[in-house]
Amino acid sequence: MTPAAVLLLLYPKAGGYRILLNKRSDSVEEHKGEIALPGGRWDEGDSDLLDTALRETYEEMGVLPSDVQVLGGLDDVATISKYAVRTFVGTIPAPYPFAPNEEVAEVIEASVSCLLAPGSCRGDAWVAEGRIRHRPAFGYRGHLIYGATAQILGRFLDVVTEAWGKESGWTNRLS
Repeated sequence: MTPAAVLLLLYPKAGGYRILLNKRSDSVEEHKGEIALPGGRWDEGDSDLLDTALRETYEEMGVLPSDVQVLGGLDDVATISKYAVRTFVGTIPAPYPFAPNEEVAEVIEASVSCLLAPGSCRGDAWVAEGRIRHRPAFGYRGHLIYGATAQILGRFLDVVTEAWGKESGWTNRLS
């Protein structure tokens, strides 16, 4: 497995919270046209996987590492394309002047409340190595979010939902 890292960035916008995603352009080697969190594979110049996530987010979206407040991480995800993806969760100030590079066809600012809405998540199933695999998939404003990105979003939204049950203040902050 090739080590990789992504950054799930959460920020306020229009009375709710958004998660930064992008639609990958046709100029990238892998996962053309897919919806993704900013990030990529570990490089020998990276000190660790957090450095990878911050570097890739800067390269792809123009988000300065110094503007990111890292809150924590989520469980690693293994992809069918043989990546072991570490996810870091952070916040950035808003509004933010995103500056996508040529790897990004479209910036998507996904509303947390829309992703949590009934009907936005569906099951995705496929056969791999002779076994049926299941993961979540999300529909968001004409986009299909699937694979590792949907799995990461699903886990993050599960954590948020669990927190809502324990601390009522979360409900108003993320809607």
